[in-house]
This record gives sequence, C-alpha cells and structure tokens, in this order.
Amino acid sequence: MQILGLLGWSGSGKTTLLTRLLPLFTARGLSVSTVKHAHSGFDLDRPGKDSFRHREAGAREVLIASATRWALLHELAGPEPDLAALLQRLSPVDLVLVEGFKSAGHPKIEVYRSDLGSEPFWPDRADVVAVASDIALPACDRPVLPLDDTQAIADWCLGFLGLAGHV
Repeated sequence: MQILGLLGWSGSGKTTLLTRLLPLFTARGLSVSTVKHAHSGFDLDRPGKDSFRHREAGAREVLIASATRWALLHELAGPEPDLAALLQRLSPVDLVLVEGFKSAGHPKIEVYRSDLGSEPFWPDRADVVAVASDIALPACDRPVLPLDDTQAIADWCLGFLGLAGHV
C-alpha cells in the first residue's frame, strides 16, 4: 500500500483537499482508504443503542454490521496505537491517505494557506515532500502545487507514488 499524508494547521483545508482528491483517485481505478487522527475522544456510537450498551457493559470490541457497511469499535486499555499499527488493520488498497499523525514518518503534502498567518512546516520537515499552497512560495525547496487545482495535485501525487499508470 502506498501512503501519503496531508499536514497543515487547523483550518488550512486538509479535509477539503482530501475529499476533493478521493473521487479523482477512485475514478482512475485506485482503491483508496483513509486514516484520520482525532485529537480528543470521539464516539461513533450513540447512548441507548444496543452497540453502545454492549460497550458500556464491558465489551472490548463491538462489531456492527449491515448489508451496506460494518464497523469495529475497539475500546483501548493501553496507549494510543501508532499509525503503523492502525495501517495493519486496514484491508489492502492501492493508496491510504492520512490526515493527522504529524509525527509519523510517512511522506506528506503540506496544505498551506497564507491567510492563517501560521509558519509553514516544510522548512523543518524532511517528510513534507510537496506543498499545496494558495500563494507562490519562491523560497520553498520542494514542489509547490496550486491549492485550487486539485487535478494538478492528483497528477503530482500519482507520479510521486509511482502510480502514474493510473493518470
């Protein structure tokens, strides 16, 4: 599986870019999964539902299934799993897009928006392989991709990942 991450400050447009890239990749025949890091606790379940009651009663894992999808809820008793451990749980696909997991070593595209006023990550990060930006970055020593041209970003990603046969 090829892995490519999106890195950027909150509000930079990481999720927007990811959701614009996904249909372009799948239209080219790629199977794609995503991994998203949540900074705080989250729940996919709702109080009162049977699966919620199963977890409340002490189930370590609850698998919910229907004709259209299934989900496995796993309660953690130890430390938060790292990206490598989570990737092992995914079914094989051509590409995994990762949002978050800033400290993991996989290659990342930085999503940089000038109006946020934040310092870019790329000058100090070898894992940032390109920058998708709303402005030109003449001092940047890696590819700068136009943030509003999703097609160009998708083409660059496929070339970088060696999946250009899907272009």
